[in-house]
Amino acid sequence: MLVKAQIVMEYQNKEQAEISLKSLDPENENYLESERQGPKVKFTISGDSLRTFLATADSLIFDEMTVEKILENLEGSRLI
Repeated sequence: MLVKAQIVMEYQNKEQAEISLKSLDPENENYLESERQGPKVKFTISGDSLRTFLATADSLIFDEMTVEKILENLEGSRLI
């Protein structure tokens, strides 16, 4: 069974979206497709089983939470 979904994450600006995309791409290279559209990043996840799909989605969300915390710290220091 093929399981497929799209997750869209929206950031304050396209620079933050690009940082997120570049940060998450190496981790998820073989498990999902991603593209930036302005201040949004669209992820397409697919898996041969529900277990694989959920593991990929869980990993993506956890990794994005880490990127979000880094972006908050960078914003506070006015680096972006």
